[in-house]
Amino acid sequence: MSDESKASTSNFIRQIIDDDLASGKHQRIRTRFPPEPNGYLHIGHAKSIVLNFGIAEDYPGTCNLRFDDTNPAKEEEEFVAAIEEDVQWLGYSWGELRFASNYFEQLYDYAVELIEVGKAFVCDLTPDEVREQRGTLTEPGRESPHRNRSVEENLDLFQRMRAGEFADGSRTLRARIDMASPNINLRDPTLYRIRHGLIHHQTGDAWCIYPMYDYTHPISDALEDITHSLCTLEFEDHRPLYDWVLDNISIDCHPRQIEFSRLNLEYTVMSKRKLTQLVQENCVAGWDDPRMPTIAGLRRRGYTPQSIRQFCELIGVTKSEGTVEMGVLENCIRSHLDAIAPRRMAVLEPLRLVITNYPEGRTEVLQADNHPKDASLGTRELMLTREVFIDRADFREQANKKYKRLVLGGEVRLRNAYVVRCDEAVKDADGNILELRCSYDPETLGQNPVGRKVRGVIHWVSATLGHKAEVRLYDRLFRSANPGRSDDFHSELNPDSLKVVHECVVEPVLNQAQVGERFQFEREGYFCLDNRDSTPERPVFNRIVSLRDSWGRVEAG
Repeated sequence: MSDESKASTSNFIRQIIDDDLASGKHQRIRTRFPPEPNGYLHIGHAKSIVLNFGIAEDYPGTCNLRFDDTNPAKEEEEFVAAIEEDVQWLGYSWGELRFASNYFEQLYDYAVELIEVGKAFVCDLTPDEVREQRGTLTEPGRESPHRNRSVEENLDLFQRMRAGEFADGSRTLRARIDMASPNINLRDPTLYRIRHGLIHHQTGDAWCIYPMYDYTHPISDALEDITHSLCTLEFEDHRPLYDWVLDNISIDCHPRQIEFSRLNLEYTVMSKRKLTQLVQENCVAGWDDPRMPTIAGLRRRGYTPQSIRQFCELIGVTKSEGTVEMGVLENCIRSHLDAIAPRRMAVLEPLRLVITNYPEGRTEVLQADNHPKDASLGTRELMLTREVFIDRADFREQANKKYKRLVLGGEVRLRNAYVVRCDEAVKDADGNILELRCSYDPETLGQNPVGRKVRGVIHWVSATLGHKAEVRLYDRLFRSANPGRSDDFHSELNPDSLKVVHECVVEPVLNQAQVGERFQFEREGYFCLDNRDSTPERPVFNRIVSLRDSWGRVEAG
């Protein structure tokens, strides 16, 4: 990585790593990304992925993908596969693929070590009793009546817990630390709980006791020789427990935990519980619904991995909590697609326009640049026929001079084609416009008309050769910039987050579009061929983002 590139991504974590390397504390950096497979990854996880894998790439070093699979009641193989796909789609490769369950036997052995040195005990209190005795921020907790059991009794009970002799919730293994600690996480936290009847996606029914995250995580890090364990700020108060676990077992490696601020993004929720609720209550069409902030949803909508990585680098890594404007993410994809997306024409609300002086049966092949700023993308053929469709919003019978589209008696240029004049608007009995009758100036292909100025340029598609398509106009999922502050967030859902246009007409070349291919529909926005519902007979295009930030203008107004 160049010095210039390092400077652009510098942050306090990279400074710590630089200092550790300079001092000789570490010779090679090892990070990890440790998601729990209980749902799909979202844009907040992307920040952690870019940070951990980016550090491994730049120094260089390695980054493991490790699944924190200690709660089989909520975890599924589907989520494991989805997480692997997301990481790879973002452009990263892991050093090793690991599961916390790979270490279940070692975790059990280390728990036995803690019991043997009097640092852990089997407790018979119920979860409610444990919470009641934990104390508050201003009052110390009370010791469990089982805290002073003998080592021999604790070893026997723990072995019997593993053997399945006790019911769920009847016993736990707890660390023996300090019930008066000002840090509640150190007040004899639970290390193991009993969970019968669960089929783990990696270990099957081999275990009926499962270790807690705060116990599993530091040991997993140490077993993998992780040098820097990076996590979000909610784990800052858990760091003393992270260190306590490693200080009290026979393990050599002691990674350094460093916390950074999580990503909060406007107009969405980042709680996996609430995202699960949206899916289960059919508020959205699955985890990959293009309105979801999941990586799968963003991918289906048409976001590029480059734009998401750029977004994560742009917002930076700090210890200060804050909320990022949705416009920052949207501008990243706009910027990327503006540079790479071929231009195409699509008419979302077709209005038939008949060029009355154009020869019947004639098809004229015109040439158009695929990109106005990148000649390397080449050209494409446009098929002009006597009848074309224009967008209904591009015509008014009367309008002031600020209206730069077609009016009755006025002229506009059809994009990459001729200048046309509207001579007549044909209406039905109710006054609805059925079609426009226009005439064209055959001297205006690539030339401005002599002695007159046209109002503007509008897009069009051949009425006879264009292809019908479905267009899905996606918008922000919530109306509120900060939704989900309570469990009842349904009232904050945006009823206009999806509008489906069934009778869109697109230029013929779009019939050859490939799944996931992205385009700018001229004057409409950026679109992507849907990766699930699109068929050759009926293509479906998802709007990735509009050409401009309409929400910003609404809020400013």
